[in-house]
Amino acid sequence: MRTWQIERRKRTRHLIELGGLVVKAGIVDLAGDDRAMIYGALLWMADKLQSDQARGLWSAKQAFGDG
Repeated sequence: MRTWQIERRKRTRHLIELGGLVVKAGIVDLAGDDRAMIYGALLWMADKLQSDQARGLWSAKQAFGDG
């Protein structure tokens, strides 16, 4: 298998895993599978996460219920 094929498969798997997080978080159901709404919500979240304080609130430890 060529290097570009391996990298493409890695990227595809990564994107599928990220999509799974969106589903697992319940966002798809809450948004009624409206992709424009989901994208808008993700853009809003990205804007909020620009601050160090917000990133601290959403650390992996807290997000996964360990905190």
